[in-house]
Amino acid sequence: MLAAQLDAYLAEANIQATAKQKQQLIEFIALLSKWNKAYNLTSVRDPQQMLVRHIMDSLVVSPHLQGERFIDVGTGPGLPGIPLAILNPDKTFVLLDSLGKRIRFQKQVQFELGLDNIVPTESRVEAYDVAEGFDGVLSRAFASVGDMLNWCHHLAAENGVFYALKGQLGDDEMAQIPDGFVLKDTVTLQVPALDEQRHLLKIVKE
Repeated sequence: MLAAQLDAYLAEANIQATAKQKQQLIEFIALLSKWNKAYNLTSVRDPQQMLVRHIMDSLVVSPHLQGERFIDVGTGPGLPGIPLAILNPDKTFVLLDSLGKRIRFQKQVQFELGLDNIVPTESRVEAYDVAEGFDGVLSRAFASVGDMLNWCHHLAAENGVFYALKGQLGDDEMAQIPDGFVLKDTVTLQVPALDEQRHLLKIVKE
């Protein structure tokens, strides 16, 4: 039972969720699994693995978010943005991706789960024009921190934070943080049932 596993994982991660939020997370996995057969949205096929690698891997970031307006860059099918939006109904998440099929999926999720705090947006990141900067810029899909900051520098508000979700950290990559940015914090994340390294880098403009 996915629901029982979700309960156990949330407890292990010390994350609070309402009955409605848990139901939405389970429904999101069901939709992802269903659409994945036709649209190939993720290489993870097994719903049990989706629960660990997509849902919990996203939710462990939640306690570290500060602010109300976020943009999830290169979100794919909505990761980590949709799980975070479910858990944080008081925050808004713009979900940015350049592939139309991913945006169509996000809109279907939005409709079926009744999520009014996500904004599916089809655009390349460098072409996305933002009138007002975001409190947080999230990414878990970029190849390097340097690329993320170079392409997303225009998205953060004056005091905004860049949240880079990474696996293993290499010294060479950390050395590539461009001038004008400073690493504020490195958080080691523990994802239940996942025996792999996960880190959250918090980076700000100097």
